Amino acid sequence: MAEPILVLKNLVRSFGALTATDDVSLDLRPGEIHALIGPNGAGKSTLIKQIAGELRPDSGSILFEGQSINALDPAERARLGLARSFQVSSVVPDFTVLENTMLAVQGASGSTFRFLKPALSDRDLTEPAAFHIRQAGLAGRETVPAAALAHGERRRLEIAMALAMRPRAFLLDEPMAGMGVEGARDLTAILAALKAEAPILLVEHDMDAVFALADRISVLVYGRIIATGTVDDIRASEEVRRSYLGEEA
Repeated sequence: MAEPILVLKNLVRSFGALTATDDVSLDLRPGEIHALIGPNGAGKSTLIKQIAGELRPDSGSILFEGQSINALDPAERARLGLARSFQVSSVVPDFTVLENTMLAVQGASGSTFRFLKPALSDRDLTEPAAFHIRQAGLAGRETVPAAALAHGERRRLEIAMALAMRPRAFLLDEPMAGMGVEGARDLTAILAALKAEAPILLVEHDMDAVFALADRISVLVYGRIIATGTVDDIRASEEVRRSYLGEEA
């Protein structure tokens, strides 16, 4: 079995008397979607913020490709290949889909910012940008300003930009939020293909999407992981059914 890309070991984070992250351990393996689910207030956002570098754990460790990243800020983690989408967007509203994705390609190359008008003739920027736009399901929308995109299309643009950064792993925080049935179905298909590019740690409330996508699921309740397993394992868990799914055991 391949070594995990991301490993959390015994993470603890408290806010006064509230323990929001209570001895959490989990990992993310190559080629998988590992979903993190739980009720509102379970501590999912606090955990994602610690992985992304926005919050520091009180104790425990976060390893990315075998390297401790506890001391790194969000930008340093992003440069290592840890891509976070859907929470803090770097989309420029007045730029087109192509221009926004080109900025991400340019950022990934480490080159300095160039004005977009001459850059639009640079095939080293336009060709990879167009490729990632197609991957994200936005072919034909290249010239549309980001501000004019529908909600689901903007999510896809964020995916295209994340792909352009050549990530080693994705943190996706509720990508289906605010989407209708058709939009969620389309994005589910995109995410199912996306894990071939890089594994995904997925926080999501849409249980149909979770059960369709996840290779493994961890259930977080009151800051603690109460179960980790396959979709069938989680469906069969009496504790999960009582604590989260709201069913009688």
